[in-house]
Amino acid sequence: MSRLKELFAKKEKNVLNVYCTAGFPQVNSTLPVMEALQESGADIIELGMPYSDPLADGEVIQNSSSIALQGGMTLSLLFEQLQSMRNRIHIPVVLMGYMNPVLQYGFEKFCADAAAAGVDGLILPDLPPFEFETTYKAIVDRYGLNFIFLVTPETSEARVRQLDALSSGFLYAVSSSSTTGNEKDFSAVEQYLERLKNYGLNNPVLVGFGIKDQETFSRACKYANGAIIGSAYIKALDGQTDLAATTRNFIKNVLG
Repeated sequence: MSRLKELFAKKEKNVLNVYCTAGFPQVNSTLPVMEALQESGADIIELGMPYSDPLADGEVIQNSSSIALQGGMTLSLLFEQLQSMRNRIHIPVVLMGYMNPVLQYGFEKFCADAAAAGVDGLILPDLPPFEFETTYKAIVDRYGLNFIFLVTPETSEARVRQLDALSSGFLYAVSSSSTTGNEKDFSAVEQYLERLKNYGLNNPVLVGFGIKDQETFSRACKYANGAIIGSAYIKALDGQTDLAATTRNFIKNVLG
């Protein structure tokens, strides 16, 4: 059983997935930040692979990616940093990024190195479902990785069901059709999440984009299995030297 499946078997509600950018705030911060998240009570770590032209990321995460890239972060360096990850990190880890750097690295080599490091799943928002199903799914499956698709309020029921069938681990419910870190009208988000809940999907649902504090986290968790926090955490880390204390305070404020 995968770590993600194990987690959701044990914990069906209030699952907290926290996004951090590899190589931020310093190029060698990747593992210390991950450890701080684990110790502070995060259930899943979503590790962002910095990219110069992200499609879904707002200004805060884009800026953290720029800082990481300027610091020398690459996919090769990331896999070096993650080599000993499973000696210290025991919660699920999902890599989130975009296809361009993955294809440059080599898709199969990327999956092999991710699996060897103990990564549990992948989120690649710009990989279309058709290409995934016909070209890449067999490779992802060969290396025992989960693959997570995103749905939005505009995604039709038929498409949601298709993406749910292709996903494993969980389904990522984007709270609205915008970039990360923007303010949301949460009442509209709740109607959309209720609709997803009524579909009776195969995968647990985690809500992302606009989740930033205890109020938005608990509102999202009323309709889904949990939520994903990214930009608010990156903001909290920016300019900090005591990563453990900053992370502890941040997670405590989210979980209450």
